Amino acid sequence: MTAPVFVVGDGGPGALTVGTVTLDGPEGRHAVSVRRLRVGEEVVLTDGAGTGAYGTVAAVEGKDRLVVEVTEVRTEEEPSPRITVVQALPKGDRGELAVETMTETGVDAIVPWQAARCVTQWKGDRGAKSLAKWRATAREAGKQSRRLRFPEVMDALSAKQVAALLADADFAAVLHEEGSEPLATAALPAKGRIVLVVGPEGGVSPEELAVFEAACAKPYRLGRSVLRTSTAGTAATALLLGRTGRWS
Repeated sequence: MTAPVFVVGDGGPGALTVGTVTLDGPEGRHAVSVRRLRVGEEVVLTDGAGTGAYGTVAAVEGKDRLVVEVTEVRTEEEPSPRITVVQALPKGDRGELAVETMTETGVDAIVPWQAARCVTQWKGDRGAKSLAKWRATAREAGKQSRRLRFPEVMDALSAKQVAALLADADFAAVLHEEGSEPLATAALPAKGRIVLVVGPEGGVSPEELAVFEAACAKPYRLGRSVLRTSTAGTAATALLLGRTGRWS
């Protein structure tokens, strides 16, 4: 059986070291009461920021405390090029679906975007709760896919703020069914930052396209079929990971 992954809390730099590490709180409760781990079973602990500790369960205490004997610690370098997807807000739970599948695929950062044609609105408490759901989804999907470095889910941005993000990228693109060039043939940087915009179901408005093009983000198409906003980012991320060699 593949060793399960658990997130160690805010232990700060050096919290994951060879030796004895204690897992408690919600993660410890999940390990003990839900997964029912026993002494001798293998586990992986991570801070979600690139460090993983590999070891075995040394002791189980109560219903929410696990003592792990760590035998090896690995640290992953930050990936390059870094891939950020600006995701327009989908309806219902499709936002969490997009975050989950992009995380499992390997995206590095996700930016919620309140596009002009979005039906969903993030305002007040609802916006805060929705953002928290996206971040929790990224965390759980990161564990499920055995990532040591979880994607950053940023605060929601306006079109103007997205344009500033695009202008600062080494390669910027807007997925658009009328794009004259396929993303599969675009010239990509070997390192740096790639920022990709995924519009809402109603499409990116002409005004937003103009703002993004002014920030040097050209429209590109994925293929002949038109994907839903909740799946387009995942498909594009997979394409970019393959083309940049990160999946090699």
